[in-house]
Amino acid sequence: MLTSILPSRVRSGKHYALSWSIPDAFGGMTSALLHRSRAFVRLTGQPVEILTFDDRLDYPELVDRLRSSGDVVDGMRIINIWEWFREHDEQPARTGASAHGHERLDPADGDGQARRDGVVLVRQRRTEPGGEMLATDRFRPDGTLLMTDRRDPDTGGRSVVLYDRRGEPVRRWESVWALYRHWLDRVFGAQESFVIVDSKTVARFARTYHRANVVMMHVLHGSHRSADGSQLSATRLTVLEHLDDFDAVIVLTSRQREDLLHDLGPHDNIAVIPNGFDGAGPSRASSGRRRGRGVMLASLIVRKRVSHAIKALARASDDADLTLDVFGEGERRPLLEETIRSLGVQDRVRLRGHVDDARAAFVSADFMLLTSKTEGLPLALIEAMAAGCIPIAYDIPYGPSDVIQDGRNGFLIPPGDIGAMSRRIAELQRMPEQDVSAMRRRARESASRFDDRSVVRAWGREMRRARRRKRRASDPGPRRIRRLAGRIKRRLHRLAERALVSDP
Repeated sequence: MLTSILPSRVRSGKHYALSWSIPDAFGGMTSALLHRSRAFVRLTGQPVEILTFDDRLDYPELVDRLRSSGDVVDGMRIINIWEWFREHDEQPARTGASAHGHERLDPADGDGQARRDGVVLVRQRRTEPGGEMLATDRFRPDGTLLMTDRRDPDTGGRSVVLYDRRGEPVRRWESVWALYRHWLDRVFGAQESFVIVDSKTVARFARTYHRANVVMMHVLHGSHRSADGSQLSATRLTVLEHLDDFDAVIVLTSRQREDLLHDLGPHDNIAVIPNGFDGAGPSRASSGRRRGRGVMLASLIVRKRVSHAIKALARASDDADLTLDVFGEGERRPLLEETIRSLGVQDRVRLRGHVDDARAAFVSADFMLLTSKTEGLPLALIEAMAAGCIPIAYDIPYGPSDVIQDGRNGFLIPPGDIGAMSRRIAELQRMPEQDVSAMRRRARESASRFDDRSVVRAWGREMRRARRRKRRASDPGPRRIRRLAGRIKRRLHRLAERALVSDP
């Protein structure tokens, strides 16, 4: 019989992950979310529900694919807001006040629409192609109106209305976030709930959701600084300025926690929990490993700098028989294909696209490359090391230097130095086999501290602390006053630091 490794007080609650979507070609954040959820189910016996807000209409097929690939297991459910509303009847507000509805959109040229089984389930209208959204209608599978969303581009006003199956308006809000809060209230009910927010997009909304029975925790999967490290990330700024709105904020490395406290001042709700890996899985096997085979798991986007890996491998190929398999998809594929052609390495570098079991490649690969501008703590890095695949990584914030000891269990490269990466790839091929085997062994040993059991225990401890923290915050004394006091304290902290810097 499975014995949960979560504290008993945490086991009494329900567990959720909150994200915008589960994309088809998902990357590291979604991989980490799914992996963590599987680990919770496997090690604690507690079910996990993944809540999403996007408009994709093929969730049943998506779940089937994720089950086939092993990304979703029994005990995990994916629940989309709009699919949930299509299946659940909505009752009028208790006040009895009638909601004013809108006329449904008549089909017009230029409208965007999405169908399932021949039925239009979403219709959208913009000011012009690619312009501002003016109106959205969502429908049930029987064609009845589910929701209307109207925006006034001049005033910024918004009206969101839900309808019953007879087409009568039953609820109205002036923002879609208000509807989101209503949905979460329906899903959570009065049950104590622990919610982990992975998406930085959803975090902007989630920080505004406060309920006495809901512990809200946000994971920063990436760096909180801009790519050059000179300022706070513009895409995270709103959330960073309101971290106290969460009951806990999780970063993946101690170094990032230190930098976050330096940049933002004191916070008592920031904890470190790394991404985990299944230490009992087949990733520890090493049969069939081929020297010279490199692997890279990365979305084909600017931040990942996949072109650096391609150029480094091309240079190193002058001295060794090398190949590189790049698993991932993204908008820079055409540019990367041109780079491969221009360097004449079509027979060495393959862009494999999104592959469900891409991580299995670590078992047979010689080395993995990481060339990103910034990261949190890439799950792929830990999984590669756990498989004995030697990491060759830019020494970026954050992650690589937290697990790699240069020359012992992998290699750290000055960020952006393609030449240095190329030389390290070539040097690895010249190393005696016994030295390479020792490096692989040390890589596996380093990864062992990130096994799922240790990481899930850490989550259990932090859930318990966050729950206590939340209860203290609900004691007499207005919450907004404490938040204001915290902001004043952090501002004084920053002013004091600036004074120290300017003091001759």
